[in-house]
Amino acid sequence: MDVSNVKILIVDDEPDILEFLKYNFEKEGFQAYIAGNGAEGKELARKVKPDLIILDIMMPGLDGIELCNELRESPEFEDTLIIFLTARSEDYSQIAGFEVGADDYITKPVRPRVLIARIKALLKRKSKIKDSDNVIDINSILINKDKREIVIDNKSIHVPKIEFDLLVLLASYPGKIFSREEIYLKVWGSEVVVSDRTLDVHIRKLREKIGKDYIKTIKGVGYGFNG
Repeated sequence: MDVSNVKILIVDDEPDILEFLKYNFEKEGFQAYIAGNGAEGKELARKVKPDLIILDIMMPGLDGIELCNELRESPEFEDTLIIFLTARSEDYSQIAGFEVGADDYITKPVRPRVLIARIKALLKRKSKIKDSDNVIDINSILINKDKREIVIDNKSIHVPKIEFDLLVLLASYPGKIFSREEIYLKVWGSEVVVSDRTLDVHIRKLREKIGKDYIKTIKGVGYGFNG
């Protein structure tokens, strides 16, 4: 994978962590940018438009959760990969991270080789998505948006509209965990009231038709696509 054009922004209030990661990323061939707090990180993100952002959760002022939430509200960062980096390992902090749109979660202390491997995996997974002709081709599954057709192992599978729209949403962002509220809004719209039970039933039916391994559940958060 050619990473020379990949821009990574690291936002952390620990100078040692910033320099350590910057050194390792540049050594690997990435373009690395650093910011020492959330406000600086937001400004730099808008300036350099990174492909991937690494955010520390615990920062004074604008913390990582708040910054991620603000970035995700902007269309220009809707598809940007975001990884949380933190010393905290409690479930609630991971849930909070996924709820605001994180793509991955890594705890300190950081092992550079592991972090770089996970970043390359995320980038590779994202690059597999081919939707220029309204087709998503990823992880042995092909989804034709125009024909509303799903093909797995050369076998065509037809599903109802809601299930198709649900699959398209999840498969368009492999690895991203969508909260229930995001799914309700994007699939059903703001005018329809949907219960948790209704969503769970659609997910179950979709898994029965395409296989259980494509869609993952993050308890307390929502659903995502295994890319």
